[in-house]
Amino acid sequence: MDTMKSARKNETGEVGSDLSEQIKAATKDNHVRAENTQLMLSYQKGEITLVQYKVLLCSLYEIYRALEDEMDRNASHPAVAPIYFPQELSRVESLESDLEHFFGSEWRKRVIVPAATQRYGQRLRQIGRENPELLVAHAYTRYLGDLSGGQVLGKITQKSLGLSSKEGLSFFYFPSVSSPNRFKQLYRSRMNSIELTEKEKAAVLEEAVMNFSVQVFDDLQKMLSVATETADQHKDRSPAAVLPSSPIVQFTVGLCVALATIGVGMYAL
Repeated sequence: MDTMKSARKNETGEVGSDLSEQIKAATKDNHVRAENTQLMLSYQKGEITLVQYKVLLCSLYEIYRALEDEMDRNASHPAVAPIYFPQELSRVESLESDLEHFFGSEWRKRVIVPAATQRYGQRLRQIGRENPELLVAHAYTRYLGDLSGGQVLGKITQKSLGLSSKEGLSFFYFPSVSSPNRFKQLYRSRMNSIELTEKEKAAVLEEAVMNFSVQVFDDLQKMLSVATETADQHKDRSPAAVLPSSPIVQFTVGLCVALATIGVGMYAL
């Protein structure tokens, strides 16, 4: 109920009927808190490390693989079809390219997928089977967030890691989208045309709010600090290096699902 109440007013205090406006209103407080966590502030300052970025890629791959599998499987569903843009938005191939760049040709054997990440993927696959309309919440917040902040975050990451080219940064770029702003307008228009019952719309809003966990951002910062210290001890800065395999770092990968909705781009939704 609280989610529905907060979602019914736009930024001027007026009632908004568009689903995109309601999702933005329902998640506004979480956006603000997430952006001001130490992790996001560090990222925006360009303080991300190679270990942190590898952890991010591992988690993003597992999440987007589940999301896109379910989007593909439900492509003809009335709630999914209007926002189904695999050519323009798919991230799995980009992430595979990035993982191969940093981990080598046998990257699939080296990616750590702990229980926390698996549970998140299971959630996506569950709603894909049982309530495909809830995929709207995940697709909207993720893809439009990526489009909004992708190039900026890509440049920050490239500079932070001292990379001479954009290799390993494919996730941040959308070569099939010539104008991100125009595409976001199209996407919002398509999403707002989806016909949902009040009960379904309430469920979508709740799912969107669940997509953010500010506490996870805070916990992730603590875990990544440990991961960075571990990497420093090993003096490991080579692009092909493997993630430290300690339990604490494996747990970090699970927490990293929060970064799939990285906060810098979300305000432009």
